[in-house]
Amino acid sequence: MLKKIFLWSNRNFLQRVLLLLLIFPSFAYSMVPVNFDEQTATLKEAFPSATKISDKIPFAHKQPEIRTIYQGEEIIGYAFETVDVVDVAAYSGKPVNLLVAIDTKGEIKVARVLEHHEPILLIGIPEQQLFDFADQLVGMDVKDHVIVGRSGIENAHSIDSISGATVTVMVVNEVVMRSARKVASLLNIGGITDKVTKQAASINEDVFNEADWPQLTGDGSIRRLQLSYGDIDKAFEGTRAAFKGKANAAEREQKNFIDLYYTLLDIPTVGRNVLGEDQYNWLVSELNPGDHAIAVFGKGDYSFKGTGYVRGGIFDRIQLQQDDKSIMFRDSDFYRLSDVYLQGMPSFSEMAIFIIRDSYEFELSQNWQLELLVRRQVGALDGVFTRFSGDYSVPEKYLEKPPMEITEAQDEALWVSVWRNKVFQITVLGISLFMLFSVIVMQDVLVKYPRFFRWFRLSFLVYTLFFIGWYTLGQLSIVNVFTFVHSLVNGFKWDTFLLDPIMFILWSFVAVTLLLWGRGIFCGWLCPFGALQELISEIARKLRVRQFELPFAVHERLWALKYLILLLLFAISLESMSDAERYAEVEPFKTVIMLKFQREWAYVFYAAVLLIISAFTHKAYCRYICPLGAALAIPSRFRLFDWLKRRKECGTQCQICANECEIQAIHPSGKINANECHWCLDCQVTYHNETKCPPLIKRYNKRHKMEKGFIPITIAAEKK
Repeated sequence: MLKKIFLWSNRNFLQRVLLLLLIFPSFAYSMVPVNFDEQTATLKEAFPSATKISDKIPFAHKQPEIRTIYQGEEIIGYAFETVDVVDVAAYSGKPVNLLVAIDTKGEIKVARVLEHHEPILLIGIPEQQLFDFADQLVGMDVKDHVIVGRSGIENAHSIDSISGATVTVMVVNEVVMRSARKVASLLNIGGITDKVTKQAASINEDVFNEADWPQLTGDGSIRRLQLSYGDIDKAFEGTRAAFKGKANAAEREQKNFIDLYYTLLDIPTVGRNVLGEDQYNWLVSELNPGDHAIAVFGKGDYSFKGTGYVRGGIFDRIQLQQDDKSIMFRDSDFYRLSDVYLQGMPSFSEMAIFIIRDSYEFELSQNWQLELLVRRQVGALDGVFTRFSGDYSVPEKYLEKPPMEITEAQDEALWVSVWRNKVFQITVLGISLFMLFSVIVMQDVLVKYPRFFRWFRLSFLVYTLFFIGWYTLGQLSIVNVFTFVHSLVNGFKWDTFLLDPIMFILWSFVAVTLLLWGRGIFCGWLCPFGALQELISEIARKLRVRQFELPFAVHERLWALKYLILLLLFAISLESMSDAERYAEVEPFKTVIMLKFQREWAYVFYAAVLLIISAFTHKAYCRYICPLGAALAIPSRFRLFDWLKRRKECGTQCQICANECEIQAIHPSGKINANECHWCLDCQVTYHNETKCPPLIKRYNKRHKMEKGFIPITIAAEKK
């Protein structure tokens, strides 16, 4: 313990000061990303027959980097990092990155957490629980419907959740399954393809004109991709495969590496002129509905076909890209092209026809690219890859578009399913917030019935503690504030905040009430830890536990402590959010509410001390330490309304409300400090009490003193 406290040499000054304020040690750490060698070891363990695992290479232009796993010359699996495939922010606002591997049948073989920034796991729930959760996804098929924490759903696989980290594990499930499906669709594994919004179009078969090579290349029906050795050398600059030679550099730079031409053979003006009538009719008969055909012509030192398709059945040097779809060709999609009838066409060393299968949902009206993969060997087994692409769009005169656009639904956003799964919690919370809002609006009426109002307030505090706190885990934190501020700077995303509906609804309500009346609505009614302190204080007074209050001058100066803690935490968050999350353990919320005291002894001891103090001094933590209360107090200065009523006699002639205010938010002058007020409304109960408020008692006695049998009311108010 002592060693941990005094090892400060690499800490900055602000962190040292805050550590002094917190008193207790920080046990948390930010997860160190798993390095490349460890990832390879994990893949070898999952694929014991693997003889080679490639480096990460982009599958296609603007597509994820994928590692290919071989057994000899045969491909047996693929591996990738989820952050390269999908962008789903977790509870921290940052993604959880996992290593995922699938075999060629679409079965998930690896789901290993590489890096995360989740505060509940950085400090609180053991990380091993997250690793164990991810292991449940191993063995699932990419087509499986996997849900978290619910069973009995037809055609769905249910997996166990982690108590207290539901949002995090739902995100992990989402990113693993969605990224696996996307990669499987790109590689045409498991028979799944991405559904995309598209406009269906077809080739107008009635449009045909006789044309020669110059005409078809001139109007864009046939496109060209030409690369010299200079282009290739430039692409490999800065990599392990950079060209080292210097002799004949100028000659090499201009030398032809490959000269490619490509076209869509579906177009009658292209297909009939290139293939002739008989071969064109034969090609059309080979195409299934939704299939399309392209022709590729090449000459130069580099072969666009290569020899990979002979060993593995896949052409690994050429493919098509359309939007987020990559179209690869197998040996069954390939036809040799030998007889060409197009006038003016130059000679080529390689010619081929490739079939684009219907499963890719190729859209004729959208642009696409022909991609050429060039690989340079850098060792006995390793190589470096780069890609070159050429654009193609079907000339409008050859297309026939339908009058209406046909669309297909996109995948449902994760936050939508989260909200659907929490309908009960959302409904109950919504009703309670409406009740609270109504009470605040009608406070002048309700405070005239002190017994009912006191019963309602205590009942609501119990509800806040048990339902909002321990059941829904709806404890707001200063970490939420920092996350929101940083998201505004680094790119705001609604999805990040919508992932937790309880927190989103609470923060929305707090934002509204903060603008209208200040921080007191949250601090006095909706904070579970604050409710627990108040209930403990209530029980202590019932048991006649002696209460201790500091002199107002000392109390007023201690208010500044929580603002100092807030500034220190914010300064640390500018350098590192992970560090800020650790030092935010000055809030005992996670220990008491989120984890229900199931933590290391130091955290439990710290929280217990604060709760014990609250039995003797009402809500001492809220008054002097809470950085969240300080953060909410700052915008409270711009509130629109001051509904807490005062009289001219308050403070000058009467100190009853000031003496009875349990958090000492009323100055001796009678003024209410709205930045510190918890809106308990006790002062308003006294304000309307004709038997307790001296100005009202005086008026009552003056009004009734002439009546027969009148007994004057005397001031007998006592501090609670």
